[in-house]
Amino acid sequence: MKTPLLVLLRSGLIAILLAPGAANAGQPLVVDDLMQGAPVPPEKRVTLQNFMQEPFSRWGFRHIRQLAPTADIYAGSPISPLESSPVDLDALAFEVGEGRTLDLATWMEESRTDSFLVLHRGRIVYERYLHGMQPQLPHQMFSVTKSFVGTLVLTLAEEGQIDLERTVASYIPELADSAFGSASVQQVLDMVTSVSFSEDYADPEADIWHYGKIVWIGHDPAAAYTGPASMYDYLPTLKPRDAAHGLAFHYVTPNTDVLAWILSRVTGQSLQELIAERLWQPLGAERSGYLWLDRSGVPMAGGGLNITARDAARFGQMILQGGFYNQRQILPPAVVRRILTPRNRDVFNVLYQDDWYDTVAYGYHDQWWSFNNPHKAVSAIGVHGQFIYLDSVADMVVVKQSAHPEAEGESNEVHGPLIWHQIAVHLLGLDRDQ
Repeated sequence: MKTPLLVLLRSGLIAILLAPGAANAGQPLVVDDLMQGAPVPPEKRVTLQNFMQEPFSRWGFRHIRQLAPTADIYAGSPISPLESSPVDLDALAFEVGEGRTLDLATWMEESRTDSFLVLHRGRIVYERYLHGMQPQLPHQMFSVTKSFVGTLVLTLAEEGQIDLERTVASYIPELADSAFGSASVQQVLDMVTSVSFSEDYADPEADIWHYGKIVWIGHDPAAAYTGPASMYDYLPTLKPRDAAHGLAFHYVTPNTDVLAWILSRVTGQSLQELIAERLWQPLGAERSGYLWLDRSGVPMAGGGLNITARDAARFGQMILQGGFYNQRQILPPAVVRRILTPRNRDVFNVLYQDDWYDTVAYGYHDQWWSFNNPHKAVSAIGVHGQFIYLDSVADMVVVKQSAHPEAEGESNEVHGPLIWHQIAVHLLGLDRDQ
């Protein structure tokens, strides 16, 4: 497994940003105990200081709107149907390495699953909600947000509104003197920019702490704050490291905030408006989602998306269907081909020298991850166990929403992809038997 530093470098918005604190000195709390009472007792209160800590995360990840400022991603109507064709996956045993096998129930508990949904050929074959999670509740998706931003950038590029080879500074002059100014839009998309940015959570002065404070993470209402008021103030302060752009993959969350700034500068629309008009409404989403906002009302493009599992599945299925869904062409086919075609293997593990990057993952491109399995599945990934996993060979979408206490860990980042590939093989076998 990855060391804590490498965990942070890959994750983006990190739980360990929060000040340490014990959950409850008495009896263990469960999600049904939290935020109950008038007033809520301090030990049961979920706040921006504890919402990433277990058990508070079980409630917090489902109710970000009650903790931080947010903006609607309006779904509109009508809702596109999702048909069901249940498959018994509960009886299966899945190999996860070192001679160990798991059934789904055990794995879902170990990985702190809130929602788990599998689509096969556009139909729900498996759907579970655990520990009080409900289908209609939007769930915090963390860095899954990045893949939505990348998809929008690719779409505008296909339409001729963004040139991926132009520099960031040519779109955002305010970033000319920053680490991003001389990078191409494509280099930002692929996270091969050369940025001096520390995500070492052991250092209270690390850059990731300052990023987190802009979006209220760890916010103490009694403490004075004098830092940047928004991403637009913060991004220009980031400087280059001593290396050229394009030489190595370096996961730095502010890359995505740069992309969102370009999207808004080019279109004149906010990120929430773009997701709503170009994705959510055409998809026939079941529920409006929302985006977490920073101190000045700017959307947190690096990790602020909150959506339901079923709507996440609709988004994934639309990509597997060549961008066509709900009787309309939502994404250009060329964009879908790019998303589903892994690349950048050569620069992927240059900085990290980590086994996970060689054996489990395969690469990172256009704000999407790819896995090193026979189907070369691609995925949007967020910390604490958030996934939209796309297997184009099996025509399978997996959505997982979780509240794992670790930003990353074996049960989600290693066992998860192993299990999903085995589910894909099982579903393909059922197809052949019919």
